[in-house]
Amino acid sequence: MNTHDTIRAESAERAALADIHRAAPSDLRDHLGLELSEVGDVLVSIARCRPTILVNRTVGLGLAHPADRETVETIVERYRGAGVDRYFLQLDPAAMPEDLPGWLGDAGLEPYHRAWAKFERGDEAAPAARSDLEVQEIGAKHAMDFGRIAAAGFELDKAWIPALAGLVGREGWHIYMSFEGTEPAGCGAMRIHKGVGWLDWAATLPKFRRRGSQGAVIVRRITDGIAFGCEAFATSTGEEVAGDAQHSYRNIERYGFRRTHARANWVPAG
Repeated sequence: MNTHDTIRAESAERAALADIHRAAPSDLRDHLGLELSEVGDVLVSIARCRPTILVNRTVGLGLAHPADRETVETIVERYRGAGVDRYFLQLDPAAMPEDLPGWLGDAGLEPYHRAWAKFERGDEAAPAARSDLEVQEIGAKHAMDFGRIAAAGFELDKAWIPALAGLVGREGWHIYMSFEGTEPAGCGAMRIHKGVGWLDWAATLPKFRRRGSQGAVIVRRITDGIAFGCEAFATSTGEEVAGDAQHSYRNIERYGFRRTHARANWVPAG
């Protein structure tokens, strides 16, 4: 994966992360303690009151332009000032300059034991998925169902449910749900940004697992994304580690995604 493709995929992810903040009404942003800012060309996302590393993280450090020591120190101070002591400062292998890891260490950060694997695929048709569940693109009627399933799947506080539900119907987003009859079973989202479909928020309720929901939702997103003009698709998940079966990792690869690199997660030391 070349630097241009890395930046393109990172840009799509960045747009998706920013929309978590922008889709929430002001009272909900206050309740969650959401703060969104930029330090140079780095997106800094903060959730003070309902912390989660899915939101407390940065995107883009040292990619479009070389970072500097002051940028790193400013980012760390943003989280410290917000009272957030667990966050990911995400470092792509292509990040510039080579001194950057040293500056992160000097700022009191260290690599987390688990990186996030990044994946990309082109606009070739997806292989067929086998599932007895029906997949539909949803609207406002099922917005809270999407929020509920996604929040549960990612072990988020219930306060996040309306924030996730706010993505339904938002420009650039396509939200999908698998059903058994009329009962919601699983979900997945796609944010289209400059020709890249970013796949996000995939989850399945426990009683519906092992019935092909995630594969079917992945295929539907790819198929629709191609129809909408996507030239590429990107996504990420945690790297495989001992004791974690990582079904999502294998599902991603099964439907034509290629692992391109691992992005290290730097966290406050200790």
